[in-house]
Amino acid sequence: MFKVQESRQLQGSVSIGGSKNAALPLLAAALLIKGKIHLTNVPDILDIHDFIHFYESLGAEVSFKNHELFLDTANLDVSGMDTSKIARTRAGIYFIAGLLHRFGNASIPFPSGDKIGKRPIDEHINGYKDMGYTFFERDDMLHFEGPGFDTDVTITAYFAVTATANLIMGGVGRKGITTIELAAFEPHIFNLVDMLRQAGVVIDIRYDHTIIIHGGTTLASEISQEIIPDYLQSGTFIILGALASEKYIDIHRARISDLASFLYKIHETGVKTQDMGNDTLRVYRAHKLKAVNIQTNIFPGFPTDLMPLFSVLMTQCEGTSRIHEILYEGRLNWLVEYERLGASPRIINLHEAKITGPTALVGNTVNSWDLRSGAAMVLAGLISSGETKIDNIYWINRGYDDFIGKLKQLGANIEELTTNT
Repeated sequence: MFKVQESRQLQGSVSIGGSKNAALPLLAAALLIKGKIHLTNVPDILDIHDFIHFYESLGAEVSFKNHELFLDTANLDVSGMDTSKIARTRAGIYFIAGLLHRFGNASIPFPSGDKIGKRPIDEHINGYKDMGYTFFERDDMLHFEGPGFDTDVTITAYFAVTATANLIMGGVGRKGITTIELAAFEPHIFNLVDMLRQAGVVIDIRYDHTIIIHGGTTLASEISQEIIPDYLQSGTFIILGALASEKYIDIHRARISDLASFLYKIHETGVKTQDMGNDTLRVYRAHKLKAVNIQTNIFPGFPTDLMPLFSVLMTQCEGTSRIHEILYEGRLNWLVEYERLGASPRIINLHEAKITGPTALVGNTVNSWDLRSGAAMVLAGLISSGETKIDNIYWINRGYDDFIGKLKQLGANIEELTTNT
């Protein structure tokens, strides 16, 4: 549980750490490589430690300290494989390609993860079947077998980010050319492509969201790759600076170029920002905000993962703001938590909601429904009068590296009361 006191005089700067959404597929892709992998700027979060546990169960040598991860996958043994911890995250599905490549079969738990609505895995399953692998499901486990086709295949990812990354890895692990149409182009997809290219894989990218993987390459036995900074974490601190800074805060390694749609809407509310150079963004405290409408979309559209954080800003905007969440059914259900703080959101249907403001939020005990809504509740607590407690913080710790430390660095009054909720 987090305990938060109203904190509206924040100042100073924060440096954005490595991206969870980039680190997990890159760490899973290391299984394709028989040798030594060195990853830098790795976020120190629960999901990373769950992946490390999985690698250790395979017999890999792992060292993780100060955001630097060394992994030796030369000598692995599947007999002791423990999937219990990767079952807690949706990203465990990334290990399909590596397990098939190294052992000829893959058995992983059905994906779990954030409770943000229906997220089918059809693109993953159909993609691997189209690549020639046999698939069946038994006892909540997904099983894939076979060497796969050695001919050229064309598959479709339907802009699904996790599926795109997964199928790229699948294409690396087989012979022949794999063409992925309607691929996602999120920044972490390109981080994965950079790593695989460094390993020797030839990957072509076309403007029409097509990614072409030339499989059958003998991969390098030693590579090093930096994880990109987390533009979603950057967006979180942009909202914080607009609502709770004394005058302004500076955000280093902000990935400004990845936030064009988000910043467009931020500026539409009346928030002022300044590009200070060297990927540092200055965010000024906003005192009068106007209502806006947002619609989430695939990159480079408005990120669905920043919608919950943006909703905090909406509670302080003059008038009625609208949210249209087009990617995930039911992701807006958590908005009822605002009622505990004195706001009155209206959920129109599974994809749309309204928030009318400005509302003087009042501290209370609220729940974290998932990673991003949990972070939103922390921000809401920082601008609520009195004390706010956020329960079920496991979700937040899954994806935000040293969140409390970064907030305290800016002057926030926040502490973690327990570590098991």
